Amino acid sequence: MPQSLKLGVAQSRTLHDTPSTLCALESTTKNAAKSGINLLLFPEAYLGGYPRTCTFGAAVGARDPSGREQFLQYFHSAVDLGDTPAGAGDDWVERRLPVGRGEKVRGDGTREEVERVARETGVFVVVGVVERCGGSLYCAVLYVCPRLGCLGKRRKVMPTGSERLIWAQGSPSTLRAITTTIAGVKLTLAAAICWENYMPLLRHSLYSQNVNLYLAPTADARDTWLPLMRTVAAEGRAVVLSANQCVRRKNLPAWIRGEAPSAFEGVGGGKDNKAAPVRPANRRQSTTTRTEDNHEITWPASDATSSKPGTVTSDSAPTNGTTPAPSQQSLLKSVTATDSFSSEDDELVSRGGSCIISPLGSVLAGPLWDVEDGGVLAVEVDFEDCERGRLDLDVAGSYSRNDAFRLTVQGLDLSPPP
Repeated sequence: MPQSLKLGVAQSRTLHDTPSTLCALESTTKNAAKSGINLLLFPEAYLGGYPRTCTFGAAVGARDPSGREQFLQYFHSAVDLGDTPAGAGDDWVERRLPVGRGEKVRGDGTREEVERVARETGVFVVVGVVERCGGSLYCAVLYVCPRLGCLGKRRKVMPTGSERLIWAQGSPSTLRAITTTIAGVKLTLAAAICWENYMPLLRHSLYSQNVNLYLAPTADARDTWLPLMRTVAAEGRAVVLSANQCVRRKNLPAWIRGEAPSAFEGVGGGKDNKAAPVRPANRRQSTTTRTEDNHEITWPASDATSSKPGTVTSDSAPTNGTTPAPSQQSLLKSVTATDSFSSEDDELVSRGGSCIISPLGSVLAGPLWDVEDGGVLAVEVDFEDCERGRLDLDVAGSYSRNDAFRLTVQGLDLSPPP
């Protein structure tokens, strides 16, 4: 039986509030399903938002009251998944934790909403979230199966730089890989979030579990990211998916830009709100183009009206999986009498760079640059390539010298999961 699946990465940006972002997730996943995508990865902190450019009024030895107000808004934009601060593991996955009196679910219903989207579309969804639990925030990833719901959740164990001010450290026990079967293909998958991929021992903890699908949601849009992803794929002999947001300064959520918060409603809109499915009013349409290498890219239809270099118009399409980096001039919108945005507002604060890499380190799709809304890379992948690659390299087995070198991780079983 062929061991192939169609995999996708969504270069989607967080919208102005969490309910709107959930609507966008549903719309993107539905479009992915129409394209035959079996599994779709969203970026780091997609639900809840990555606080790019925020200072939270902090300096060494000082905190500003305005920064506390900004953190309050960020805290309320995060999602409550109903877990415990220590992480309840299988008890959370299997819904064995107690539910509050008069409540039907734990948390704010975000988990149930994403499960519904996966179930109705038939797409396995992996999404980065900012999780609110107790009095702390965690950067986390949800694995959501269309048949069984949430199969697992892990929290970032090492926030990077200023992230450490606002995100707590997750438990290494959540690095446990999960297994699932999609269309007859058995997957062992796990996620390393952003700069966790620069931690060699953390990477090895995933290789040790015989991961064949390595997920790397990120916020890193540097040109050094792609070589890292290629190294991870070749080192682990695994398919690598990496999704990042592409966003202009003017499109950062209101709480980042210092504007008054909107009246949040529904999922993730505040500490007492419960899930009330919010449907998109006018989601932009998308179009799909195929490259000469037979890869697919889904583009927002509105981009067809753009004539800027590196974008798709109604008369042209890219000839490979990469959107060329535009010149500085092309990044600036022409200012008209009705255009209130400055060139700084139109600045790309993250250029994206989402990609898909083969188990031998070849770039299958991407990196996708400067596509802000609706960019989806999709590739058909043969997972037997992972086993073909083990002919000469298995860093957790035949190439490990485990008689001399040994890794242990507190609270984590490194043996491949059943």
